[in-house]
Amino acid sequence: MTLLNVFLGFAAMVEISKGDYSQATIYIIAAGFFDALDGVTARLLKAASEFGVELDSLCDVVSFGVAPAYMTYHAFFFEYGSFGLLISSLPALTGVVRLARFNSNITGFEDKKYFIGMPIPGGALLIISYITFFHVPGVVSGDYGIYAMIAVTVLTSLAMVSRIKFDNMPRPTWTYIKENPLKFIIFTVAIVVAIATQGKFIFYFMVSYLLFSSIRHFINWIRAVRKPEDELEEDFDGEPGPYNE
Repeated sequence: MTLLNVFLGFAAMVEISKGDYSQATIYIIAAGFFDALDGVTARLLKAASEFGVELDSLCDVVSFGVAPAYMTYHAFFFEYGSFGLLISSLPALTGVVRLARFNSNITGFEDKKYFIGMPIPGGALLIISYITFFHVPGVVSGDYGIYAMIAVTVLTSLAMVSRIKFDNMPRPTWTYIKENPLKFIIFTVAIVVAIATQGKFIFYFMVSYLLFSSIRHFINWIRAVRKPEDELEEDFDGEPGPYNE
């Protein structure tokens, strides 16, 4: 299953070289399916190992790092010479860093509830869905199209190497559904809507995923910064202590 992931990533790059971005997008989405399935299968069979983790990461670099980066270059950035080459390489560069950091911090093979930094498959989906459903059809054109393409590429790349917590993909198990019913319902509805819109909703969903995670991270950061001040005020407003009599 893991090797099917990298095979589909390679097949996607072949289609990108032909200019068939829709087919390449299908291949990358299919690669994401096998990427999720191999981990679930390994845990069910109790066959998770360090070898599997390393193999999975190497395959992810191709399917969700290099392939989307190549798509941004082939579809747009090739027009801008060295600058375009540099910007288009960011999804691959930050994806490699993201996976290396994940592997170096791994402490077990249990299914994680969240990730530090946007998962590389999520970053790939955001980029390729924008190119296929918005950039290529010319939905966003002119100067706005240039800025949008740069913004999507750069912000997605930065999100992958950020310290923002991103929720893991919901699992179709009774235990997960009982513990996280709302998340499971939202994810299920998103899949249905994505199918109904022939994939266009994927971009909106991934943007919402990025924005929600970023806003939650910012709110938690504000709370962490203000907490010491609140505790200090409580010390002075409450009963006298040994240091504020």
